[in-house]
Amino acid sequence: MAKAITDEKLIDEVLERGVEQVFPDKKLFKEKLLSGERIRLYCGYDPSAPALHIGNAVTLNKLSQFQKLGHEVIFLVGDFTGMIGDPTDKEATRKKLTREEVLKNAEDYQRQASGYLKFDGENPAKIMYNSEWSDKLTFKEVIEIASNFTVGQMIQRDMFQKRMESSKPIYLHEFLYPLAQGYDSVAMDVDAEIGGNDQMFNMLAGRTLQKNINNKEKFVMTLKLLADETGKKMGKTEGNAVFLNQAPEDMFGAVMSWTDGIIAVGFEMVTDIPIDEIEEIKEALRDEKNNPRDLKMKLAYEMVKISHNEKAAKKARENFEKVFSRKELPDEIREVEVENGLDSVRLVEFMVLSGLAKSNGDARRKIEQGGVSINGEKETDKNRILSKDKDGAAVIKAGKLLFARVVFSAGK
Repeated sequence: MAKAITDEKLIDEVLERGVEQVFPDKKLFKEKLLSGERIRLYCGYDPSAPALHIGNAVTLNKLSQFQKLGHEVIFLVGDFTGMIGDPTDKEATRKKLTREEVLKNAEDYQRQASGYLKFDGENPAKIMYNSEWSDKLTFKEVIEIASNFTVGQMIQRDMFQKRMESSKPIYLHEFLYPLAQGYDSVAMDVDAEIGGNDQMFNMLAGRTLQKNINNKEKFVMTLKLLADETGKKMGKTEGNAVFLNQAPEDMFGAVMSWTDGIIAVGFEMVTDIPIDEIEEIKEALRDEKNNPRDLKMKLAYEMVKISHNEKAAKKARENFEKVFSRKELPDEIREVEVENGLDSVRLVEFMVLSGLAKSNGDARRKIEQGGVSINGEKETDKNRILSKDKDGAAVIKAGKLLFARVVFSAGK
């Protein structure tokens, strides 16, 4: 069994770096960590999509810091809570998912998280699924859990207030989400939970249940959200997420598209760069003689290195410099075959098929805004048809860094 490290400097950094609040008190949590007692802590990840994203990397990075201190870390897959759908920050009801859908989404989560967490060795992180206990709860037990909270507590949540103001429905199953997440703390008998500051209500619900049912204190650590200087979050909802299963070149390019205002906070929250070095980076950003792009390239490099490896990071950096600085095509361009042996395809449809756009509407917007080219020539016709005779093996570029080569098959 791993031994807890009690180095005060290391503990202070874990308690300060990227941390917004600690409940009930940061001082008490520090005393717990300094005592040498090995604690059990977790963060939950609802499989609402097949890929973890950069917001998840913030919590994974914090879990990693506790793992390096020798504590027991749990990576909890919310295959039960994921079927309900967390209403946090949502002004409309989430679509409910089936068990099959959430398990399918979570298939690759361990590999994606392994850049931050170690799942083998002396102190491996544990993977758990909350259906293991939540599936077994009886209706009587759910009622008993619910008796720890009032309707008033639930209805005061910001997103519910917004829904009532706009006459949008609030469903009872959404009220039950904090109970389901909170019960995870009881079932795993944890000492602490970490999450983004938007998860504070749900995590504190778990603290209430842990105290009332197990008669045990649970520390709650809320982390700052990864956001730019305007407060805009990096994440799926905002459409600017970096996904942990992205190819190295795509991840590198996505980070390079971020605003300069997120460089320093990015280093702090999703890398293991020492704090002293981050202070130097902040100082460099304040010096107008320095080009922020150079520091952003370092951030992109570090993030690709964590999620992939150093070799992939070096190649992604070289590819970016080649494409962006020298206006050349990358060495490797994804080939995307047009389905069903067709001799033509709408440009809009191919962009969605190849991942150059999220939807037909997104593709049309990119074309209309002049962000799409075919073989180096800007294309502004949203009705453009790609044909086998004219456009076979054509390279489609969307934005500065996304490329795909269209391939027409020989036929059915």
